[in-house]
Amino acid sequence: MPTLPSDFPPPYSSTSAVDQPNAPADLRIEAGVAIVGGGAAGLACAVRLGQLLADDPETLALLGEVPIVVIEKGKSVGSHSLSGAMVNLQPLRDLFPDLTDADLPTYGSVKKEAVHFLANGKRHVRVPTPPEFKNHGNHSLSLATLNRWLAERAEELGAYVLPETDAQTLLVEGGSVRGVRTGAKGLDRAGSPKPGAAPPTEVLAQATVLAEGAQGKLREAGLDHFRISSPFPQIYALGVKELWKVAKPLDRIIHTLGWPLRGAGRYREFGGSWIYPMGPDLVSIGLVVGLDNADSTLSVHDLLQELKTHPLVHKILAGGERVEWGAKTIPEGGYYALPDRLDLPGAVLVGDSGGFVNVPRLKGVHYAIRSGMLAAEAIYAALSTGQDASAPGALAAYDAAVRASEIGKDLYKVRNMRQQFQDGLVIGGMKAPLITATGGRIPFEPAPFHADADHEVENLGSRYGERDGTLTFDKLSSVYLSGNKTRDDQPNHLRIHQPRVPQELAEAWVNMCPAQVYEIVEGSASRDGMVRVHMDPSNCVQCGAITAKGGRLTPPEGGSGPEYKQM
Repeated sequence: MPTLPSDFPPPYSSTSAVDQPNAPADLRIEAGVAIVGGGAAGLACAVRLGQLLADDPETLALLGEVPIVVIEKGKSVGSHSLSGAMVNLQPLRDLFPDLTDADLPTYGSVKKEAVHFLANGKRHVRVPTPPEFKNHGNHSLSLATLNRWLAERAEELGAYVLPETDAQTLLVEGGSVRGVRTGAKGLDRAGSPKPGAAPPTEVLAQATVLAEGAQGKLREAGLDHFRISSPFPQIYALGVKELWKVAKPLDRIIHTLGWPLRGAGRYREFGGSWIYPMGPDLVSIGLVVGLDNADSTLSVHDLLQELKTHPLVHKILAGGERVEWGAKTIPEGGYYALPDRLDLPGAVLVGDSGGFVNVPRLKGVHYAIRSGMLAAEAIYAALSTGQDASAPGALAAYDAAVRASEIGKDLYKVRNMRQQFQDGLVIGGMKAPLITATGGRIPFEPAPFHADADHEVENLGSRYGERDGTLTFDKLSSVYLSGNKTRDDQPNHLRIHQPRVPQELAEAWVNMCPAQVYEIVEGSASRDGMVRVHMDPSNCVQCGAITAKGGRLTPPEGGSGPEYKQM
């Protein structure tokens, strides 16, 4: 029987992530601007703000001893950074006008590109490159490497970067955001302090930047608390990526459509793959699939393993070695899923927290950088003119700037694109060229769409081949390659409906998760088709897919999760 995930909500409320400041003085940090998240958006914000303050010592003095602080939950900056990544460098060029492209940490610009439609596991047809897939002039880079480089530039400009620090609570007082509270460290599974445990710390700030990524806990809490909605709900895709050391250099970037995804509308399978060169001996390969799919047995991790067996892909990887693996969710709702306001009293949303991803182009990194820069400029403009940045409307210039920038303009042109594929790849593929040709003017009205958890799931029978350990791999061996550093005995950061859920929903969680976190308890099935689900949270790579499909990921202890090096 089909099951609606949203009918089985997790034991979680966003109200639990909002509180008033109440820490004693010795557990409080007074900062000028607090940036939650050390990704491209947050770090670009720190760099741009540092540049502006360097030329304005009076405003810098107003921000105190800690003018800019970046709170990063990963073991180090870059540990949780995962992307394709084929990037438009223009925002980086604008951020660092004195540097040349050769000074930036990239693998060089795109010289050749190809798009292939995979008819099945053996055949393929090269097709003309659609406008959305054209990457000429873009650069290949490692997002983890870029973010480490950005962190160094931010620190040179006076920012304090705090890795291994999770932000758990949005501090609100007097109707405005006042900062964040970090999580405790060193708790056991029951939440009791172990020897050497550290209590939470409150970071109070004149302005707060939420750069948590696609499934940010504080983003959700802030939007709910201030009653900010969007025309339609955000939807997500799950991307699974591998980095291979190859025997022969790849001389072009490749995108594929079609197999191993199914085109019929009943499956609601939307996505595609990338294969990017990263220097002479590394290749990035990944598959992105929408989480509004209908099949409870669909596994993006296993679909990627199937993709690698196709002759087109196999010949690129032949003789190579898989050196890294990762997974993350990507916001796909586009223009109509953007919050009605990107500024809260005392805070702004940047990068994936704002939903700035162009799905047809599979691009979001340059939007993240641009949004971070625009946030810094709006915050600086308020502070340098003596305004209270926490006052309602004080940061409204940021919202206006984003919508007037290439972010708002680009997303508006493809505002109705992603929705068409909720009826399947074939129907969506027929409509996409018309949408592109008209700049989104057709269809004339917004095409409605629903949250991923509001789509029914049922067992539609995906089947995957055996894993050989050379070309194709199981989930646990993949988690090992992510460098996962989660303690086995720390509190569970995952929330799912308890104690039982329908078999189809449990199957969806088990198969969807790329890290083998969920398992149906053997013999737990009852007569009404309900089962119990066991969790192994120490496997979790914090991809966020469970949040889209009816559960809730909350930030685990700082320093937990993957430790990506070159992704």
